[in-house]
Amino acid sequence: MSYQLSAVVADVELLREQTADLDHAVLAALRQDFALLPITPQLVEELTGHLPDFTTGEVSPEQPFRLVLAPDRAGDGVRERRDGQPAASRPATAPGESAADPPPPAGPDLAELLARWSRRGPVAYLEAEFAGGLGHQAAAVWLGGGLSWGPCVDRALDRPRAEWPINAALARLGAEPGPWIDYFAELGLHLERDTAGWLAHGRRGLSADYWDELAEEWELRQSAPHQQPPSPGPVVDWGNA
Repeated sequence: MSYQLSAVVADVELLREQTADLDHAVLAALRQDFALLPITPQLVEELTGHLPDFTTGEVSPEQPFRLVLAPDRAGDGVRERRDGQPAASRPATAPGESAADPPPPAGPDLAELLARWSRRGPVAYLEAEFAGGLGHQAAAVWLGGGLSWGPCVDRALDRPRAEWPINAALARLGAEPGPWIDYFAELGLHLERDTAGWLAHGRRGLSADYWDELAEEWELRQSAPHQQPPSPGPVVDWGNA
C-alpha cells in the first residue's frame, strides 16, 4: 500500500492565523492540538506567486525534499515545475518586455514563509513517499524566524523510530508520547494516505479520532437492544395451544 505526504504541521491556532485569508488552505485536525496543512500546487502558487518546483533526481542530504522549498529562480536545469518544464527553459523576458526591463518582483519562497510563520511557534515541513515498501521520509523545523533543525532525509529507516525524520521533527514541535507506537501515529498522521485524503479530512472537519469513534459507534450499534435476538417467550404446551 502506498503512502504520500507533503504538508506543514504546527499548532492549530498558529496555522489558522497564518492561513485565514488563503483560498486554497485546508487544515486537517491532528491530535494534541496540532493541525496539518496539505501542500498543493494551488496553495504554493497562492503563497509564493509561482508554480511549485520539484527535483528530478533521487532525494539526498543535499536535496532532501521532492518539493523545492527555495527554488533557484535563475534556473539550473536540475529542477522542474509542476507543468513539467525545466526551470532553465523559462524565458528570460515575458512577451512585450525588452531585455532591459527588470523582471517582476518574485514572491517569497516556501522556506521564507515557514520561517516567518515560525516567529509564532515551531513549524515543520514533512514529506514522505512509499510504495511497495520502498521510499523516503524527510523533515525540517523552523523556530523563531529561522531553520532550527534539519532538513533530514532517510531512505532506509533502519534507525530507532524516534530518530526517523518525521518523528524527530514532531518531537521538536512539542508532541508528547502516548499509547501509540510513535509520534507519527500519536498525532494521527497514519489516518490518511495521500494529499487528497487530507484535503477531504479537513474539508469534512473530521477529528483525528474519527475512525476510532466510527468503530466505537459501530460496536455500540451492534450491541444495541434492537440488534439482539428476541428473548424467548414463556414455555407453553404447543399441543394445547
